[in-house]
Formats: sequence, structure tokens, C-alpha cells
Amino acid sequence: MGSPGAASSTAARGSLRQRLFARLLAAGNDAYEAAMRGRKEALLGPLRGTVAEIGPGTGVNLRLFAPGVRWIGLEPNPFLHDALHDEAHRLGRDIDLRAEAAQATGLPDASVDAVVATLVLCSVPDVDAVLAETLRVLRPGGRFVFVEHAPAPAGTLRRHAQNAVRPLWQLVADGCRPNRDPLAALHRAGFADVRAEAFEAPLPAIVRPHLAGVATKAG
Repeated sequence: MGSPGAASSTAARGSLRQRLFARLLAAGNDAYEAAMRGRKEALLGPLRGTVAEIGPGTGVNLRLFAPGVRWIGLEPNPFLHDALHDEAHRLGRDIDLRAEAAQATGLPDASVDAVVATLVLCSVPDVDAVLAETLRVLRPGGRFVFVEHAPAPAGTLRRHAQNAVRPLWQLVADGCRPNRDPLAALHRAGFADVRAEAFEAPLPAIVRPHLAGVATKAG
């Protein structure tokens, strides 16, 4: 059994990482968001009903949801909550912000019409658990809408670089694993239909490959 001092030290390191990551997100990436605006609008704008967004960060997607959407944010980093509330206030939106993690949302079964994740699946500790939870909370016919990092093709120089840099990248980028394959995870999860488009985003080469699309739960 670990000592209380060791547990406290681990918690302090985790808190420091969360603070640092919150500051990085707050600094923003205007070029990336501008480049992604049209793609995100096409994916998020049509959503209706109750939408749960996992890992919403500082709330960069809030402006893209239709006014009538009931938005539930699941953001386990408490140092991002003030920025989310500030953005919601600026937009005049009511939000339901919670600190639960993506793999244990606490939401009732079949209670939401859509789940949204943008640059989240690369960093969660257990992507299969997150997608199982997503299927649990989605209503029949509900959609999981995603924009995610993707691995470069196997055997390419970029894929080798992603594999090599993963431990360091994961440490400095809040758990991001640039070589994780979200499409494979979505197919494993058991969605009735998975549709995704591959593209390159304006980011460093290691995390430039992206996937965007929709996975639908069986009706």
C-alpha cells in the first residue's frame, strides 16, 4: 500500500499538469480553429436535442451548436471550468457543466441524442471504455460525432516518428497518443455505422493526420 505522502505527491503532479494544460488551451490555436470551422459547423450545427460533449476544454465548440441544443459538458479538468462558463456567458448559452470523466459520465442509459468529441480519444486512458460508455448513454439512432488525431499509414516515416515520440508527447500534451487509431476503436465498439473522412490539419507533422465523422448507434 502506498503512503499518504506518495498519494499526495501524485495528486499534486496531476493537478500541476491539469493547470499547465488549461493554460495552454486558454492560449488557443486560432489558426487551427479557423481551418476547422467549416468542418466542425457541418458536423455540429445539425445536432438537436440533448448533446453531451466530452472534454470540451475551453468551450471552443459552444458557438457551433444550434441555440435549442441542451448542452452537457463533461470536463474532468477543473481548471478549465471558469473558461467554459465565461464562454457560455459570452454566447448567452445555458450549459450543464460536470466534472465526470468520459468513461464514467454518470448520465442515464439512452439519455442523449449525440455525443461529441474533438481531439479527445487520443488522450483518454481507455478508449474502449469511453466508447462503451458513449453507446450506453446514446439513444437508439444517436450519433457520436468526432474530430480526432489519426495515425499515419503503417510503415511510413511519419508513423515511425509518431511511435517514437509517443511517450514524450503523451507527457507534455495531457496524455495525447499521436499513434492511437480512433477508427479501429470505433469499429471495435459496435456502432451500427461508422463514416469518417481523413484529412490533414494545420498542426505539427506528428499530429497533422486527422479523422472526422459520425458513428451511429443501432436504432
